[in-house]
Amino acid sequence: MRITVSGLPGSGTTSLTYHLAEIHRFDVISAGEVFRQMAKERELSLADFGIFCKEDPSVDKLIDERQHEIVLSNSHIIAEGRLSGWMIPEADLKIWLKASLECRVMRIFDRDKFSDPQAAMQETKDREECEALRYKQYYDIDISSLSPYHLVLDSEMWTVEQLGNIVSSAIETLQKNE
Repeated sequence: MRITVSGLPGSGTTSLTYHLAEIHRFDVISAGEVFRQMAKERELSLADFGIFCKEDPSVDKLIDERQHEIVLSNSHIIAEGRLSGWMIPEADLKIWLKASLECRVMRIFDRDKFSDPQAAMQETKDREECEALRYKQYYDIDISSLSPYHLVLDSEMWTVEQLGNIVSSAIETLQKNE
């Protein structure tokens, strides 16, 4: 089974992905982790790396193409990334996680060790604006459209364990129908 988990920054996609991978023994490919590592290698913030990617579309396209290739070569994998649901049409289950901007920013503030919440808010807004523009330019994708997703779940309402239970139920149902 191939699964995608997508959502805006701070929505909990990484947490859910690794929770599901542990429970169901899925392999994982994370576009966000690749993106973060590439930013770190260049000693850039995520926002600054996003600007760099805006000027050099080959970086985004390379990440997206590689993720697609890896997923197609593995029949038991979760692909985590903002565009995974769009870029992997062959996925058996496509999940979008949502949460309010305020909730996501507080998670990002804690995770990325920002100096203050306002800095986290500004960087998150800048990053999302930059990404939305790049996705539209590169692929004609409106990131606010949820049309490719089978499940849209509120990660502000549910814990990662509760989200995992919901998704596990969907996985089990799909496996029974195979």
